[in-house]
Amino acid sequence: MIFALGEKLLEKRPTSAYINTEALKFNYFNLKEQVPENTKFMAIVKANAYGHGDVEVARVLQSLGCEYLAVAIPEEGVRLRLGGIKTPIVILGGVYPGQLGEIFDLDLTPVVFDINTARLLDVFAKRAGVEKKVHVKIDTGMGRLGLLPGQVEGFFKEFKSLSNLKLEAVLSHFSESESPDRSFSQAQIRLFRKAVEEIRALGIAPGFIDMANSAGAVNLKDSCFDLIRPGIMLYGSYPAPHLRDKITLRPVMELKTRILQLKDLGPKQPVSYGRRFVTKRDSTIAVLPIGYADGLPRRLTGAGEVLIRGRRAPIAGTVCMDLTMADVTGIPGVAVGDEAVIIGKQGGEVITAEEIAEKVGTISYEIFCNISPRVPRIYV
Repeated sequence: MIFALGEKLLEKRPTSAYINTEALKFNYFNLKEQVPENTKFMAIVKANAYGHGDVEVARVLQSLGCEYLAVAIPEEGVRLRLGGIKTPIVILGGVYPGQLGEIFDLDLTPVVFDINTARLLDVFAKRAGVEKKVHVKIDTGMGRLGLLPGQVEGFFKEFKSLSNLKLEAVLSHFSESESPDRSFSQAQIRLFRKAVEEIRALGIAPGFIDMANSAGAVNLKDSCFDLIRPGIMLYGSYPAPHLRDKITLRPVMELKTRILQLKDLGPKQPVSYGRRFVTKRDSTIAVLPIGYADGLPRRLTGAGEVLIRGRRAPIAGTVCMDLTMADVTGIPGVAVGDEAVIIGKQGGEVITAEEIAEKVGTISYEIFCNISPRVPRIYV
């Protein structure tokens, strides 16, 4: 259906996220240049590839020869397999007994951090007549999933007896790999090395040694062992501002919409819920078909901006569920149907996910992940 909007025609709701696959490839190869030539890659595509579209992103990474993909939960791995992804898929966030059928049927590799799960996997593997690959996680200071250093020896003594499991990798995770102060991260690396030595002393080959994430790959070179797990940098975002000097990245996503309606309001006219914005002069307000249900943070109320005709237009009033208003007073020639950039570049101006995150007190990861499924991803 085509709607007439002033002098322009829009065939459908224009709010979309544009995913630049060439930028994704650029970031992948730039990250590869940061690490030793034989280092394997486990690309993180959990949470719908940080909002970028997991199956489509995985297809690109698979075509580049990426050795492993990682997701948080088995259901995400199932989506990839049903989407035709053949690359080995690692489940980072643990598995429950009711998910073991999918783990075996679709050849998903679980991360293990407790002996009970290892025992259960061994039983299932024996019944299936297979040797199941697993990765084992060591908690070196994250305080989240993983064996504590004092538990490593006891775990692996019993693990040796689980004849249907194959240890493919041992991993750990940084707490603050992006920090300019590397002292805590260096302490984590030392603990991890010690744990690996304990495993070897028990006569067990640890397989891949895996610790570096995106920031670790550029900020903690001694954490780049056999395999690294890049995430946010693949998508063109920096975990910390100072890392911009260490690697060049290209943003993979742009979030755009178009002006749905223009309103000319006189002074002292309220805009949006709660009358948080009241015009101080004759004003032109643009109504945009995007809101917090699409992933535009409501906390941008009174703080955010969008790009229209190459200029910054402040968000006017409360961000609504489906609509947001911008003050376009003084932007010459503004018209219904004009493009409005939420994340991305227009003319000489750019709004990054990092900028939005700073304004609302979060990180770019959350900005990307919160872009909802009702926003189409368009791959260019």
